[in-house]
Amino acid sequence: MRLDDYIEFEANERAERRRLAMEKSYAIVDHLESFQHRFDERVQGDSLFGSVSPSIFVGRANYPNVSTGILSPVGFESDAASFETSGAWYDEGVGIEDVFRRRTSLLNSNQPADVKVGADTNVHDAWDGFLGVQREVAIADRPVSVEIGLDGAPEIDFDVGRDDVATPTGPRARAQSADLAENPHVPRPVKKTLEDDDWQAQGAMTYLYRRGFDVYDINSVLSAGALGESASRRLVPTRWSITAVDDTVGQYLRGTVRDAPSVDSVQVWRNEYLGNAFWVILAPGQWEYELVEMKAPGSIWNPDPESGMWLSSDREGFEGRTQYVDETAGAYYAARLGVLEHLSNIGRQAKVLVVRHVSDDYWGPVGVWQVRESVRHAFEGEHGESETFADAVREVSNLLPVSMADLRRKSAMVAGLQTNLTDFGVGSSDDD
Repeated sequence: MRLDDYIEFEANERAERRRLAMEKSYAIVDHLESFQHRFDERVQGDSLFGSVSPSIFVGRANYPNVSTGILSPVGFESDAASFETSGAWYDEGVGIEDVFRRRTSLLNSNQPADVKVGADTNVHDAWDGFLGVQREVAIADRPVSVEIGLDGAPEIDFDVGRDDVATPTGPRARAQSADLAENPHVPRPVKKTLEDDDWQAQGAMTYLYRRGFDVYDINSVLSAGALGESASRRLVPTRWSITAVDDTVGQYLRGTVRDAPSVDSVQVWRNEYLGNAFWVILAPGQWEYELVEMKAPGSIWNPDPESGMWLSSDREGFEGRTQYVDETAGAYYAARLGVLEHLSNIGRQAKVLVVRHVSDDYWGPVGVWQVRESVRHAFEGEHGESETFADAVREVSNLLPVSMADLRRKSAMVAGLQTNLTDFGVGSSDDD
């Protein structure tokens, strides 16, 4: 399909998606009130309640002294698996409000902990008590029935402001105790990584990925301190573990295409989800990757409607990166993973430019999973082709909210392209 035909096809699809996503909702308070009612119905005795936990959470505030928690969807135990962040959310087509509903329905029963657990006990040996139950939940391949003793009622803040929209979380409660109500089922490959005390974390992560585990499963195991050499194991804040797994698996996949032939044409792939549009341009050449982000005024990360478009970018060459990115954070590694999975699947390498446009429809962030899944699924269905990388960039730039000149100033890959007057909005009009 020629690129101009593909663009017209995609424009019609976008119009329909915008129509379906017209209404925004900020009903966080409603979700919290609903949680309060469900929790009150399930309190047993001294705040001891039974639930089903699909996942864990390790905070990063005050690191290395962190808050570590077991997450439970109070009142939705029979559907607990759907409350765990995964690629299935994309397949379901969940909206921003639904993500908020799921996140704010999860009770975080937590205790403070040092990431190494203690001077005399390494996290590798912490199989008893609250941390032991948390680890069992993390390594299981399905939600686990648990009984948790709480030190009082959950903290529920009904004074919801912009910060709560930016970081939606559910109620929190200090846990006195936690016990398993069943024997969790742990997959054999996970048991293998647990039992090998000399296996470095990067190798264990790659092993699990090659055995069919998705990054969501791996980052939960890593976060619980269940991967790596025994002396080095520690709790890993959830946000850090997500990026660590994306980066590690991405490096492995880059190695699989390092000596592969290049793609033989310039391809443009596109996807849009939750107010985020992604353009992925693949061009012949050795591996090179750049992510350029444009965040619209009025979107959650650029809330001032008068501030203008906010641009950021990060890149890597054939040898990859040795330092954490400066501007695009976890989105860089999540998008790179989606691209490298595609290239590894087709046995090719390419020069890759990913452009992300965050529109004001993105009124509340849902996490980098939507970046990862949007790029993964961008390679489904039709794509456009262009004669050259420069032609592809110019065609795509016509659909972006910034000029080619602005894009060139921010993107190293675009900066090397020959300049035309039209790049600055000169010599063209709406009637042309």
